[in-house]
Amino acid sequence: MEKKDLKVLNKGEEEEMELQGYRLCRWRLALVGLGVLCTGGFLLLLLYWMPEWCVKSTCTRTTARDAEVVLMRSTDEFRRWFLARVRVMLAPGSNPFHSLDTQTTSPSSSSSPSCPFSSPASPSLANGHTPHPSDGSPAQELIRRFGDYQPTQIRYFTFHSTKYYWNDELQNFGVLIGLEDLQVSCSTLHSEQSEGLTRNQQEYRRLFFGVNEIAVKVPSVFKLLIKEVLNPFYIFQLFSVILWSADEYYYYAVAIVFMSVISIATSLYTIKKQYIMLHDMVATHSIVRVSVCRTNNDIEEILSTDLVPGDVIVIPSNGTIMPCDAVLVSGTCIVNESMLTGESVPVTKTNLPNPAQGERGEEADSAYNTEEHKRHTLFCGTNVIQTRFYTGELVKAVVVRTGFSTAKGQLVRSILYPKPTDFKLYRDAYLFLLCLVAVAGIGFVYSIVLSIMNEVPAKTIIIESLDIITITVPPALPAAMTAGIVYAQRRLKHIGIFCISPQRINICGQINLVCFDKTGTLTEDGLDLWGVQRVENGSFHLSEENAYKENLVKSQFVACMATCHSLTKIEGQLSGDPLDLKMFEATGWILEEATEEETSLHNRIMPTVVRPPKQLLPPEPAVSPEQDMSSYEIGIVRQFPFSSALQRMSVVARLLGEKRMDAYMKGAPEVVASLCKKDTVPENFAEVLEGYTKQGFRVIALAHRRLESKLTWHKVQNVSRDPIETNMEFLGLIIMQNKLKAETPGVLQDLHQAHIRTVMVTGDNMLTAISVARDCGMIPPQDTVIIADALLPHDGHAAKITWRYADKPSKASRLEEVNISLEDVCHVDEPKTQELYHFAMNGKSFGVIAEHFPDMLQKLVLHGTVFARMAPDQKTQLIEALQGVDYFVGMCGDGANDCGALKRAHGGISLSELEASVASPFTSRTPNISCVPSLIREGRAALITSFCVFKFMALYSIIQYISVTLLYSILSNLGDFQFLFIDIAIILLIVFTMSLNPAWKELVSRRPPSGLISGPLLFSVLTQILICLGFQTITFLWVRQQPWYTVWMPLTDVCNLTSHINVSDHNDTEVDDHNIQNFENTSLFYVSSFQYLIVAIVFSKGKPFRQPSYKNWPFVLSAISLYFFLLFIMFHPVESIDEFLEIVCVPFEWRVKLFLIILVNAVASVLVETFILDIILWKLVFSRDKQGNFGVTPAAPTPQGFIDLRAYKCISRLCCPSKMTPKARYMHLAQELSVDPDWPPKPTTTTEAKPRPENGSTYQIIINS
Repeated sequence: MEKKDLKVLNKGEEEEMELQGYRLCRWRLALVGLGVLCTGGFLLLLLYWMPEWCVKSTCTRTTARDAEVVLMRSTDEFRRWFLARVRVMLAPGSNPFHSLDTQTTSPSSSSSPSCPFSSPASPSLANGHTPHPSDGSPAQELIRRFGDYQPTQIRYFTFHSTKYYWNDELQNFGVLIGLEDLQVSCSTLHSEQSEGLTRNQQEYRRLFFGVNEIAVKVPSVFKLLIKEVLNPFYIFQLFSVILWSADEYYYYAVAIVFMSVISIATSLYTIKKQYIMLHDMVATHSIVRVSVCRTNNDIEEILSTDLVPGDVIVIPSNGTIMPCDAVLVSGTCIVNESMLTGESVPVTKTNLPNPAQGERGEEADSAYNTEEHKRHTLFCGTNVIQTRFYTGELVKAVVVRTGFSTAKGQLVRSILYPKPTDFKLYRDAYLFLLCLVAVAGIGFVYSIVLSIMNEVPAKTIIIESLDIITITVPPALPAAMTAGIVYAQRRLKHIGIFCISPQRINICGQINLVCFDKTGTLTEDGLDLWGVQRVENGSFHLSEENAYKENLVKSQFVACMATCHSLTKIEGQLSGDPLDLKMFEATGWILEEATEEETSLHNRIMPTVVRPPKQLLPPEPAVSPEQDMSSYEIGIVRQFPFSSALQRMSVVARLLGEKRMDAYMKGAPEVVASLCKKDTVPENFAEVLEGYTKQGFRVIALAHRRLESKLTWHKVQNVSRDPIETNMEFLGLIIMQNKLKAETPGVLQDLHQAHIRTVMVTGDNMLTAISVARDCGMIPPQDTVIIADALLPHDGHAAKITWRYADKPSKASRLEEVNISLEDVCHVDEPKTQELYHFAMNGKSFGVIAEHFPDMLQKLVLHGTVFARMAPDQKTQLIEALQGVDYFVGMCGDGANDCGALKRAHGGISLSELEASVASPFTSRTPNISCVPSLIREGRAALITSFCVFKFMALYSIIQYISVTLLYSILSNLGDFQFLFIDIAIILLIVFTMSLNPAWKELVSRRPPSGLISGPLLFSVLTQILICLGFQTITFLWVRQQPWYTVWMPLTDVCNLTSHINVSDHNDTEVDDHNIQNFENTSLFYVSSFQYLIVAIVFSKGKPFRQPSYKNWPFVLSAISLYFFLLFIMFHPVESIDEFLEIVCVPFEWRVKLFLIILVNAVASVLVETFILDIILWKLVFSRDKQGNFGVTPAAPTPQGFIDLRAYKCISRLCCPSKMTPKARYMHLAQELSVDPDWPPKPTTTTEAKPRPENGSTYQIIINS
């Protein structure tokens, strides 16, 4: 690969890819075509499976600029290949944001640097007209209309529903997102962008941005069928079926075809259903009629599909479903964003502040950004419930993104094109199959050599040698492997867990860490008001149960509770944030909103009014001059909505009859206190706050300020929030209680006992989160919590982390004894006394550590238990950081803002059935975390079932392979009906019933192995292969040593020599072409038939991951029936059955000997599997993480544990004389940290980032004096 022309697409993003350009080559195409003909189409299949071979065999390398085909490779761990055709579009200009009216007709304009998306036009276009007549397409129409302009060739390709355009400036392909590409400032959005576009500009932009539609095309059944059938496994099955038909082995061929058809049909049904579900979810808003503003102040109604970035749309007063992402430039909207966030609470969106009119001028004029200005952005797919507006002014929004670039479009893309799930089981399955193919290759060569030496006809040689391959690689394997997952999915559905990604069930069996959202997941959704604590003259009053009192009705404290919220009335019902609702309801006040008629009478926004109920007001008007009105009402004039970045919200309100206005603020206590005058904040504020947060209460602080009289109503509408939210007076605290769900502590205890780590990831306050973590048992009472506070670099100082205790333990020396709980695999001498600790940090610190201390982050996540104030994308980053140290991560959230994390985790469970759960692989109907252990138990059962089935199918192949290979040596084979009996009556029946074992009723501390290529599994399979090989070989050789043995002929009757069973004469006219009927065949058929059943029972493991096999009655019934049938035909031959199965009569004494062989075989198999493997090797050598996981709290050691430990050490030393390095990265890290004297950091230290000479960063620990 020529590195010099290797382009990188989407640099630094999740979809980063390397890109190379190729040009089609005619002679290569001709050669490939010839190859396809010669191989009967197989080469075409191979090129379909391998896109890189396809491109490299038909094209030659060229620059990315001149490419006709681009070959892309993802830079993630999967390194997947993709190809795309480069298309050329003619447009009258090259930059979608240029105005056509300002472009010149000179040829230079088409490739000027200011027009980055251009390519020089072809010579035939030099005169500025198209060489072909207009075909009516939008581009041709525009070019015809602007005939004087130089048409430009725009090169682009489409990949994963995104268009990539060639950019001459960057010399690379790039994506056009929308208005943000212009880096447009907030003031420009108001001044230049709020006028609207002309129809020509709109059509011109649509050439680049395409139709505004999130089109989820539901593929036709035929398309899906072709894609499914071209899977390598089905192609192999087709090959097998053709081969068996040529060998006249029709019955099993029909059975395999029947199974494949059912498998393909269910797969098609599931895929089609998911597409339809997604299509329906997206289609709800895809096409609506919208009103757009044109440059000459006209309003035109168009279809939403015609919208482009820059269009100005009018939001109707009765609401709408947003067809695009747009930023509000005038008016206010109340929006339900449950589609995006999972929160069904309506949020208020205000118009984008216009810094040009504000007091601070240019300072605050930042570039518009969807994330930063999301409080002013209406997202695609969200439901605008109602709007508020000025008289004569419409509620307008500027379109910023359309189609797949919108927030909803990105969500749909992530569902349409998910990252593959990387799981060791599937990788190992392919390796295992390769081993089987290698074994088949040996048999293939052996059979050819043997047949040539014995001068067998060519046709027979070809069929029999290829037959060996179909025996060794079982075509029924995919169906057998799917069975366990299908049964698990059915059991999950039964307990109310729905799964849209069945392959993830197996991965859930490996989960060893679960992240939980707090609100609505661990705790109840709503908050209850526990009490209030008012402040007067800079000191706290005693806490009061509520504020519904006559003496408080006119206090600023209650006024703040009544006004500082974002509640609104929707169809007469109060609705909004649950916290706001509880707070407002506690006052008992009444909220009234202006009607549209009232609003139109005034020349400004008619405010929302709140007033106390009459019974709370004093019977006569107050005599003070300030409150001399009988009607006590407060109007809310301006709202600054709650911002998670600022952690506060505020309102400007006016008491009826007052000249001056008041500002009220509520928010995180630390933030509110910092914005208040120092003398109004009580001295013991920190202690009181800590007292509440430690008890797990959610605390909100209130503040107030009288505004200057110069702030008129009009000025307030344009002022920014910073001058309002300053010099406040501290009013007091509201204490809300967030109760734990009843099931939470029990479930977390079960997970801890199973050595599954639990982590809390929440958007709530840190101390509240730590308190909830202690209450629910996530952090045991005796454990230490270390808070990491990270600061960004500033004023020339490097980034630093300061360490402190959450609950200041009394013993200062305790920290010196902290050690990670880790069992050193090969050198455990004395069990250490362990002091356990947990890290806690907020989202801001997490972001700083991730950026400036990347190597520290891995150490912190090893013991990080509480992550508070985390933004949605930070939750996803945390999941990735945990996966980076080899944890298998589960995530449980209520769908609200957990979408990304739920999708990224190995097993994401959404407790919400809203549309956001489409992104989650699992959705639980039970709205509590009890579904987590259930899912892990089912995952473990499904995983062990997959191992059992895989081992059984491998053994089935090898047993049959041994039988056939031994029989080939005497130019014999198994008969068609013998194959049929083994393949259908034994194998299929056993495989589909052995998968039915339900999950074990409790979670155990041991985890199943993650891959097939692990010590215990390989030992198990290899020993069983050797046992089967040994006993079949003994049978084959011993039968030939028997005194009665002779080469079998149709008239041979050895039975009558030793027995009185009367067997009728065989028809001597029958000729046995294949030499099926002989003593070796019959003996091997009996022994191998029992061997299949023996390994099935031996491999059908129950405890500790599945219920014991004797509880799986279909399996028990099948096995007993088959044993009975085989023993019956062995000791009591039935002529018709013998003829059907082509077995011959053997003396009774030989049958007894065969029975003894089978018995000894069974004892050997059971002994090796249960005693040697399960008891000795598994417990003492293979369970490296015997004490659960490294770095995870172990159970308290028992005396028996120490004895086990010593035995474990001895055998470990025999098996690993050198120090064993754990495979998982988190175990390896824990080992390193256990011997690090500076870890964990002391509370008196600060860790500073120090840039390294090479790329990366390290840190040094500074001890504060």
